Amino acid sequence: MISVKNLNLSVGEFTLENVSFEVPTRSYCALMGKTGCGKTTILEAVCGLRNVDSGSIILMSREVTGLPPAERGIGFVPQDGALFSSMTVEENLGFSLAVRNRPKGVVAERVKELAELLGIAKLLQRRIQGLSGGEKQRVALGRALAFEPGILCLDEPLSALDDDTKAELVDLLSKVREETGVTTLHITHSLQEARSLCDMLLVMEGGEVRELPVEGEE
Repeated sequence: MISVKNLNLSVGEFTLENVSFEVPTRSYCALMGKTGCGKTTILEAVCGLRNVDSGSIILMSREVTGLPPAERGIGFVPQDGALFSSMTVEENLGFSLAVRNRPKGVVAERVKELAELLGIAKLLQRRIQGLSGGEKQRVALGRALAFEPGILCLDEPLSALDDDTKAELVDLLSKVREETGVTTLHITHSLQEARSLCDMLLVMEGGEVRELPVEGEE
């Protein structure tokens, strides 16, 4: 569960005031809005990457407003993927487990599971530089899921992909949702993308977040 209550924050001259919304456990929620409305800022606040002035953020029934990102139990996929270009796919997938000092055997088994789930088993020894956009997003998604987070946050993960690759990734995200049940907050500009994936649709406009029906008119 993601619960944001009366959130206030400012970034330079940009401010958000009294933003509130709640995403139930195991839901896949899309958050939409025009460019510059504050969608990514809210996502960063939930992840602990952006300080808030007041209000509360509760994740999985735990108050996390003042906690650093590593203590929030969130898997995060930024818009550019932010993969480690000097590492192999295998090393990227296992990174979050390695820094948590998990045994090598546990890391190897989890990497194998993720590679099979995401269809990238043949890429494990490849370097990031040689991957396509869709392959990079699969790796970024796997790295975010590696430590089995309770919450997954995605910042426009399909925005830079061609239509065919987008369709493949939509199918993959649906598969991940079915197999993991992870509560997901997905930032997007595309209503079609949102409705093909989510069971909850939020729209940010004028500094407020409101819920729309998943099916029907915008």
